Amino acid sequence: MAHPRSFAGQGKSFHFAVALLFSTGLAAGASQAKAAEGIFDEMRFGATTSIGNGDNHESGVFPSFTIFFDPLGADSAAGIAEKILRPRIHAGASIATSSSGVNEVYGGFSWDADLTERLFVELGVGATVHDGDLHDDGTSGPKLGCRLLFREYAAAGYRFDDHWNLSATLEHASNADLCNGPNDGLTRAGVMLGYKF
Repeated sequence: MAHPRSFAGQGKSFHFAVALLFSTGLAAGASQAKAAEGIFDEMRFGATTSIGNGDNHESGVFPSFTIFFDPLGADSAAGIAEKILRPRIHAGASIATSSSGVNEVYGGFSWDADLTERLFVELGVGATVHDGDLHDDGTSGPKLGCRLLFREYAAAGYRFDDHWNLSATLEHASNADLCNGPNDGLTRAGVMLGYKF
């Protein structure tokens, strides 16, 4: 019997939306960098894996894609106050590769700080929409209580040059006990390769 979140299951429209987001990002990445400069600030591709334990663990890996926009001019912000008031905006998706995994489409705000010319740290907050289990139905995997969750992440990275970077990420999503149901949450760690326009 197919799991409800499998590609053969009933979440086909969700999978189509995630695939459309990925293909849009890939098509944009294939276009000339000059054309993308005005729209995207950065694109990141990578994968995460669940670091939850017990029944909260999701098996498999989660290919991920995130697009960053800079409409507020975060790159030109000077001083801490300006950097806080001028975050970048991010949007992305991650796709489950197993039946106990949860697909997500997410977005929010991101702030980064340079530690050195090459090393940086980044924090992000926002929301995610997922196709995971809301209540305990006897299957493995996290029980999340509601479809819309808070999402936050932290990353530490290294810039190879003005365009390419590699970052290690830690991300968490949960309902903050605001829903009438369980709040197991999603906790993942991973690696992302980024290209800054």
